[in-house]
Amino acid sequence: MTSLRNRKIVLAARPSGEPKVSDFKLIEEELADPGEGRALLRTLYLSLDPYMRGRMNAGASYAPPVEIGDVMVGGTVSEVVRSSVAGLSPGDIVEGRTGWQAYAITDGSGLRKVDPALGPVSTALGVLGMPGMTAYTGLLNLGQPKPGETVVVAAASGAVGSVVGQIAKIKGCRAVGVAGGQRKCDHVVNELGFDACVDHRSPDMADRLKAACPDGIDVYFENVGGAVFEAVLPLLNPFARVPICGLIAHYNDVAPPPGPDRLPGLMRQVLTKRLTLRGFIVGDFAEQRDEFLEAMSRWIREGRVKYREDIVDGLEKAPEAFIGLLKGQNFGKLLVRVAA
Repeated sequence: MTSLRNRKIVLAARPSGEPKVSDFKLIEEELADPGEGRALLRTLYLSLDPYMRGRMNAGASYAPPVEIGDVMVGGTVSEVVRSSVAGLSPGDIVEGRTGWQAYAITDGSGLRKVDPALGPVSTALGVLGMPGMTAYTGLLNLGQPKPGETVVVAAASGAVGSVVGQIAKIKGCRAVGVAGGQRKCDHVVNELGFDACVDHRSPDMADRLKAACPDGIDVYFENVGGAVFEAVLPLLNPFARVPICGLIAHYNDVAPPPGPDRLPGLMRQVLTKRLTLRGFIVGDFAEQRDEFLEAMSRWIREGRVKYREDIVDGLEKAPEAFIGLLKGQNFGKLLVRVAA
């Protein structure tokens, strides 16, 4: 054990606005012996996700913030190296939340064994993990799509949005995506099977979205906010449902957006159209994990759900990759390959 050294990335400073590489710090330290009732895990893949930006801030939220000097929070797929935990053996592959580090010592709580028969182990952090389950539970429980309805999702080439649109198609809906750039839009339509995709960078994005949704919008899966939501709002049909799992356009805000107060207009639409807006966290539906895994793995085998991974090699590249994620630079589920 004394020959093993751990590399980990800790929060060095709380960002104001857009995070900087200097807000993170890579440190190296000798690994202690795990001891009885503990297991040593070697990180294979680290998931980078937008929610991590909120955890860098101080203050109350649905989860506690990362403290200065603590390892950055994050989902991981790891290999068990050594274990005296019942049910965990060397060579097992597990998914958990051990953070931005090369090794972790754990008592086994919060870990889930990964079944390699379901797909590459990296998918436990993507289409068969938290992002896929976010899409599945949010769309089906809150969006409640019905055949013939129009479902719109922003960040449609990303880990959550791509799955939302494909499930919408499985449920007999018209799926319309919003993504950044023609390359991503082409992928959403030609590879993922959406009916249409609108480039949010287009100056006439609102007009293009309206043309792509001639019958209005029945379900809008919200994970972006900003200009996309403003374009969606007037197109929402009576009794439309809006599951809200993220607002990435606002995560770096340091002040309220400029311009008039838009809240009265929003509330008027909610009232007159009888809209349902519901925020959720994927853990709200934890009891549906087995149901989700069964359905999603079957859809993948049948070719009804496809996925794309954007893999960066090297733990030291995680801060830069995460900053790029918040700017939409990733293409698919963003992962850091920490070890082979």
